Amino acid sequence: MTGKSDAKGTSQNIDLEEVARLIHALEQDLAKVRTGSRDVRLLQDEVETLKNVLNSPIRRHHWVREGLQGMRQAIENGLDTVVADGFKASRYIAEIGRILGM
Repeated sequence: MTGKSDAKGTSQNIDLEEVARLIHALEQDLAKVRTGSRDVRLLQDEVETLKNVLNSPIRRHHWVREGLQGMRQAIENGLDTVVADGFKASRYIAEIGRILGM
């Protein structure tokens, strides 16, 4: 993560290439998840939304930050479902936290 800290102490800029790699890995793992639960669909929607933000000609780091936080929450909420399918949720939660500077 790069950038200056704002008044809240959070970084304004996020390494967008790192986020893109994370999204790519998440998409591949989610394709292997067999269950079509509501939690999995929510996570897939969060991934797609963040992917669209990254592909937008205007990239706002706060949009990416919000998208990552939404993905993290979706992973935590659907933890039981995706763990049952072998999804490595803790890896993604840790990676998102690292990118966000948590």
